[in-house]
Amino acid sequence: MATAAISAEMVKKLRDQTGAGMMDCKAALAEAHGNFDEATTILRKKGLASAAKKAGRTANEGLIGRRIAPDHSSGVLVEVNCESDFVARTDDFKRLVEDVLDEIDKAGDGATQTWLEDPEGVVKKRVAQTIGKLGENMAVPRFVRFTGHGYIGQYIHVGGKIGVMVEFGGAAPQLAARDEFTTLVKEIAMQIAAANPSYATRQAVPGDVLDKEKSIYRAQMENSGKPAQVIDKIVEGKLGSFYAQTVLPDQASIRDPKLTVQDVITAANKALGASVSVNRFVRLKVGEVS
Repeated sequence: MATAAISAEMVKKLRDQTGAGMMDCKAALAEAHGNFDEATTILRKKGLASAAKKAGRTANEGLIGRRIAPDHSSGVLVEVNCESDFVARTDDFKRLVEDVLDEIDKAGDGATQTWLEDPEGVVKKRVAQTIGKLGENMAVPRFVRFTGHGYIGQYIHVGGKIGVMVEFGGAAPQLAARDEFTTLVKEIAMQIAAANPSYATRQAVPGDVLDKEKSIYRAQMENSGKPAQVIDKIVEGKLGSFYAQTVLPDQASIRDPKLTVQDVITAANKALGASVSVNRFVRLKVGEVS
């Protein structure tokens, strides 16, 4: 894509995502032939863009619905979209969310993305009914189902626009009624809602993601004149900051920023006499591209 084909809209989009200047964004897009991921990497290597994730603005409205088994062995989160917040707050729309959850429950393991998107499927037909009644376009773009591998906790943020589901390992049945455990579940779910981590452990970070981060940090210091071993230490330090942004146990606790989330989990385990850990989690936000 030639420089002339880089539109003002593209430049604005990259600027919104990275915080870099307009001319820097235009130059990066030209160098990357219009590829936004490559342009973002170019800006970061030049120290012009933040590594922090910035969610794009969206006009989509709707709700995140949830369903959880009485014994917390399984759970579902689903996103149901509409055009206006007014419709999202109607009883008819809320009924649609519950009916979609019912269908996911009934389908069980058969509930897949292909099943969800089937034009002749139960979900599409149920959505069409509410579209006909309320006169707004609606969709069910995604859902997540956890089952069979641990204790499931959920949290829906006020307003129903953000939902979290987290699965804990090492949570024996006798722990479920303990206040220390239920408090931990709620705290971790709220942490994920507020701080939006990407990974449950450092080990879960893909190797290519780490390699890309390291290459960016090295590129930022290539003209610094520092010895290689010093640069290596700086890179490791920057990786620590990356982990603190993106890895749940490394994040600062939203309740007490002097503690990490791992500190919170360790303290709860000491009180419980257990070894509970977070296996996996998902965070859905209305209108956010997954």
